[in-house]
Amino acid sequence: MVDTTAVVPVGPVAFGGGRPLAFILGPCVIESDAHAVDLAVEIQAIAARCAVPVVFKASFDKANRTSITSYRGPGLVDGLRVLAAVKARTGLPILTDIHEPSQAAPAAEVVDVLQIPAFLCRQTDLLVAAAKTGRPVNVKKGQFLAPKDMRHVIGKLTEAGAAGIMLTERGTSFGYNNLVVDMRGLPMLRAFGHPVVFDVTHSLQLPGAGDGVTAGLAEYIEPLARAGVAAGVDGVFMEVHESPPAAKSDAANALKLDLLEPLLRRLLAVDEAVRRG
Repeated sequence: MVDTTAVVPVGPVAFGGGRPLAFILGPCVIESDAHAVDLAVEIQAIAARCAVPVVFKASFDKANRTSITSYRGPGLVDGLRVLAAVKARTGLPILTDIHEPSQAAPAAEVVDVLQIPAFLCRQTDLLVAAAKTGRPVNVKKGQFLAPKDMRHVIGKLTEAGAAGIMLTERGTSFGYNNLVVDMRGLPMLRAFGHPVVFDVTHSLQLPGAGDGVTAGLAEYIEPLARAGVAAGVDGVFMEVHESPPAAKSDAANALKLDLLEPLLRRLLAVDEAVRRG
């Protein structure tokens, strides 16, 4: 079957249109200059051994933390400086979140794709500002939205002239402190004609369930990732850290770096089986 999903280029990586399964990998937040660069170098080496296309991700600010005392990141100016250093060192394309319309233009000068956080996916001014930069926009579906509701988000981005649109599933609220992933939602999102990314690690959060932090179920990363790839997604998003318990954000649902390579190889095998039909 011919894949009619739009192709969205992100630097040298392409999502959709039957292109190889791509990955968005990196820490939740920029913890330091050296940490971001060193982790990107490690991820790049693993990706090269597995022959997979990778976009590096890290946030300069985590505006939606559980506690006022939680670490948020270095901020826009210093964060973009660090991401520019990552790109200069590795050549990897870069993704980062924006939270306010004023952040779109400066972020677009450095990164290859702008990401809209799930809780902000309906914010018209933010979507329009991101689209007008000329960079592709990756929108995370809100935990409170049905897949069909993303048509309105797509409409805003399209009207504003977005260069490319990607839709990311990251779980749906299920009662208190829990998320579930409806695998039917992945083909539903893909029916819009835009590439679909599965954010595995955020889908395993237990929002607010920790003592002032978000808890998580990292032990289920692999089965959930395999299910998403089997459902035919175009990309997989996973937060990776060399020592998740020490991570400054999303420690409970990050993938340990030394588990990344074997997991990538198993996901590639699943993807190959799906493509064979």
